[in-house]
This record gives sequence, C-alpha cells and structure tokens, in this order.
Amino acid sequence: MNQKPFGFRRNLRLLNASDFRTVFDQVEVKAPSEQCTLLARRNSLGLPRIGFILARKNIKRAVQRNRIKRFCREYLRLNQHQLPDLDIILMGRKGLDQLSDEQLHKLLQKLFEKLKKRASRS
Repeated sequence: MNQKPFGFRRNLRLLNASDFRTVFDQVEVKAPSEQCTLLARRNSLGLPRIGFILARKNIKRAVQRNRIKRFCREYLRLNQHQLPDLDIILMGRKGLDQLSDEQLHKLLQKLFEKLKKRASRS
C-alpha cells in the first residue's frame, strides 16, 4: 500500500512574489468570511500550495500572526490530500487574531469546504 506523506514541505508554500501575483491576477475561486478571505487558482503541480498575507495593520502582534500561520499550515498539512490542486492565499482581516484555536479551526474547515465546492464547479 503506497501512502502519501503528511509532511509540510517547502513545495506546499507560495514563496515568492510572482507566485502571489499569479494568484491575484487569475483568481478563480474565493471563499470570504468576516475574519479572512481565501483566494485561489488552479495549478498544474498536483498538490495544493498556500501563502499568507497577514498585515500588521490588521493583526498587531507577531505572536498572533505566527500562531495563525502555524495553525493554517497544520490544517493544510493534515488535509492536503482532500484538497484540489490550488494555489491558495489566506488574507487576514481585523478580528482574526481574536479567535480561539477552536473557532479558527471551525472557520478554516468552513472556508476550505467552500473552496473545494466552488473549485469543483468551475
């Protein structure tokens, strides 16, 4: 039985400005909420990738920005095999840092589910 690994390697991240620009220029799917928005476009890499835009203006403390990124990366790591091949940008808004871990988990679940449904339609 050949199992896929559950690691969060470097190739699961949007790393440079051109990756982000491509997503912004060619947004195919959006999943908005009050605290954050997911923007996505299909890729041909055979795996989902994620990048973060968490402005200091919206989330003041670095500790909170890092907690959110860590939590989102872990969510993607555990659910990467259920997601379509998308480049995803998570854009944080005011109030995202006020969510507890449980609330953040529920929000991510809801948004990624919305993203999956909308991506399968288009």
